[in-house]
Amino acid sequence: MNKKPEDIKVIVATDCGSTTTKAILIQYDEEKGEYRQTHRGEAPTTVEAPFEDVTMGVLNSVQELAELSGRKLVDENNRIIKERGENEGADVYISTSSAGGGLQMMVAGVVRSMTAESAERAALGAGAIVMDVIASNDHRLPHEQIERIRQLRPDMILLSGGIDGGTKKHVVELAELIAAADPKPRLGIGYKLPIIYAGNKDACEEVQNALEETVDLVVVDNLRPVLERENLGPAREKIHDMFMEHVMQQAPGYKKLMGWADSQIMPTPGAVGNIIARVAEMNNLEVVGVDIGGATTDVFSVFNDPGDATPVFNRTVSANLGMSYSISNVLAEAGLANISRWVPFAIDEKILRNQIKNKMIRPTTIPQTLTSLVIEQAIAREALRLAFVQHKSFATVLKGVQQQRTISDAFEQSGTEETIVNLMNLNLLVGSGGVLSHAPRRHQSAMMMLDAFRPEGITILAVDSIFMMPHLGVLAEVHPKAATEVFLKDCLIFLGTAIAPVGQVKAGKPVMKYSIDFPDGKNESGVLKQGDMKLFPLGINQKAQAVFEPIAKVDIGEGRGQTVRREIDGGLVGIILDGRGRPLMTVPDDKNERISQMVGWLENLEVYNSEELRALGRQ
Repeated sequence: MNKKPEDIKVIVATDCGSTTTKAILIQYDEEKGEYRQTHRGEAPTTVEAPFEDVTMGVLNSVQELAELSGRKLVDENNRIIKERGENEGADVYISTSSAGGGLQMMVAGVVRSMTAESAERAALGAGAIVMDVIASNDHRLPHEQIERIRQLRPDMILLSGGIDGGTKKHVVELAELIAAADPKPRLGIGYKLPIIYAGNKDACEEVQNALEETVDLVVVDNLRPVLERENLGPAREKIHDMFMEHVMQQAPGYKKLMGWADSQIMPTPGAVGNIIARVAEMNNLEVVGVDIGGATTDVFSVFNDPGDATPVFNRTVSANLGMSYSISNVLAEAGLANISRWVPFAIDEKILRNQIKNKMIRPTTIPQTLTSLVIEQAIAREALRLAFVQHKSFATVLKGVQQQRTISDAFEQSGTEETIVNLMNLNLLVGSGGVLSHAPRRHQSAMMMLDAFRPEGITILAVDSIFMMPHLGVLAEVHPKAATEVFLKDCLIFLGTAIAPVGQVKAGKPVMKYSIDFPDGKNESGVLKQGDMKLFPLGINQKAQAVFEPIAKVDIGEGRGQTVRREIDGGLVGIILDGRGRPLMTVPDDKNERISQMVGWLENLEVYNSEELRALGRQ
């Protein structure tokens, strides 16, 4: 595309999902001097039989945009109009896609916890679903690994192993293993499976000799050139290129769609990660984003590396945690007790299991009663919590690197891998997916995110309004200014700010004093006690001046017992004081006590009104 950013005034973007194709129209507001999302359309995706042409769904969704906006966007030859005129056409058309199952990859590395994990990070960051990880030390016999590669039929394989100048033997053996499997691609029978080699550069020639006859091999820079550093960029860029060149070319109608688009078609999760990473970088923020779907839950994060303070992007896919197709797995992994603790009434296990099975066999249904809604939101809390636990275990400091430790480290009782996810440093928590974006009341979304992610200190909460993050992720490649403006002004709905003191004190005992000066001159002062939750309304684009004085053993971001003075941002929900402690206070064993505790939290945060809570109490 050769258009200058300043010449781009009208943008059409689509996201071809597995079931729905979503289109948005972004236009430049001359009066305000900013880009805004103005209209949205959607239509069923048409990549599968009987249509087998993805462009039909794209045109249907864009035609809905045209009807809503009064702007002609599709010509008589069923093509998107790319020349802008008076009330017709667009300057740019871009798209993302996860139709046809998205990008499915396998990765291979010499050591499971080192180069193979780096390869997995590269693939996940590029928007892939990682079907399996093959490693020299994964305890499977060679014939089992070969059978696995043949069985899965991925779209491509990322092969890594060894630092530059290190031993070549093991990565060459992996290449020979892949060659012996003679892998066939999932889509298309007339081309060779693409394999990206991002390992020890000294082994390139031997890897090429092993693989070039059976696969389409591409070599990029080593993703772990030395033990102390990851270099994931070249591998991720090549994954995008190969996705376009091979996978998209085989899907029905995509070749035509690629001819229309002014930028590369990106995998949907890769585009979401792209916009989150860009916004974090541009605003110097540490961010967590989540997209909870029917089958999977994606978690994205940008946190500074504790070693050198550089931003590190991570993405994980919890393929067995979702709200429809995978909802039974949530119950199996979380257990009944963990789900029922979020329900403000006595729940019968049989009713819960029936609702879960009904949702699994009818995945497009939405709750029709308040009881069903409460149960679904309870399940969502556990799906989000489990997905975040998996994410934190994956987003760690590099394995194999010698850590310089002090005597104080000997007394740290973490017992887990050293994750870079530091919730006390988290600035922004973004929720996306139907259960969060379309909750009947925004207070419900805020409560689900607090219960699942348990942010610490002072954190801004937001949700994606209509799931336009994929569109903005690919737009960021073409017009970063437009993408970030729309992301902050139209995509994100700011819920407010949560203040969550870290530390445990006895129930009912003071945690901190607070004093909040609101823009209308009003002041709210008091004491937050252990187990309390308080809500103070403060609207979008409003700010309040706050002082928080924690007791000696409690931290709000400046250290234990240290007073914090901050300007606090408002939102549709407002300012939330969460006095439940971190780690979160335990659930009472007594059923009536548990229900009373939960009702109190829900009432204080206006998650449900008093009439709804009385109705639930009669369950």
